[in-house]
Amino acid sequence: MPTTTADDGTELYYEVEGSGEAITFVGEAGLGAWQWGSQYAAMTGPYQTVVWDFRGTGRSGSPSGDLNVDRLSQDLESVLAAADCKNCHLVGAGLGGMVCLRYARMFDRAETLTLFNTAPSGETVDLDALETLCLPGTDREDIESSLSVALSPEFRDANPEVLDRIVGWRGEENADAGAFAKQAAAIEGFEADPLYELTVPTLVCQAQDDPVVDSTVGEELSADLPRGTFVPVEGRHLCFFEHARPVTDRMLGFIEDESD
Repeated sequence: MPTTTADDGTELYYEVEGSGEAITFVGEAGLGAWQWGSQYAAMTGPYQTVVWDFRGTGRSGSPSGDLNVDRLSQDLESVLAAADCKNCHLVGAGLGGMVCLRYARMFDRAETLTLFNTAPSGETVDLDALETLCLPGTDREDIESSLSVALSPEFRDANPEVLDRIVGWRGEENADAGAFAKQAAAIEGFEADPLYELTVPTLVCQAQDDPVVDSTVGEELSADLPRGTFVPVEGRHLCFFEHARPVTDRMLGFIEDESD
């Protein structure tokens, strides 16, 4: 079980598989690494894949103080250094996308960014909707309500067995209420640095029916990035989970093009 220690002593859990160029996944606030299961499985082999738990999530240690995006970006650097990733392609969702934006400014390992439902300002994130998605508990009605933020009605109706698996994953890997509150505060306090200065090639993927981040936010983010490419995706906040195959294919095409 690989772990590394952040500069303040917090233990950070991560997993590394495969070989070749590295792709690192940085998740949404409150959610465990299960959210990246499809992408992680599809990309491992031709790429080295890294997935890790925010402090307070899954098997990482709990935060002792307040959190902000700078702190989480420093944690990401600790993980990548421990995994011996000289360069990597970063894939982030929500808070994870904010961390990718800041990390690319603070450190020099990022080759590309792929961002899902990411806002350049915490002011444009519906934190009430995000809290609904991340609520702990096993009551079926509460679970159905929370997953309505993440997944379309059509997907939920057609895949009850997947919802049952998500219930199990959430119980094992998600952040508790206290840790989620600190991660949500990091979102609320985030303001991206001037986007015109960020020249890393960036694929901006935005769900068209997202209750957490409005679809216009992703379009504007892409337009403000010098090397931004906008891709609309059907579905809600976890569109990359619901539409795993086409989304993963699009990500791989983007990464391969930029690598060439």
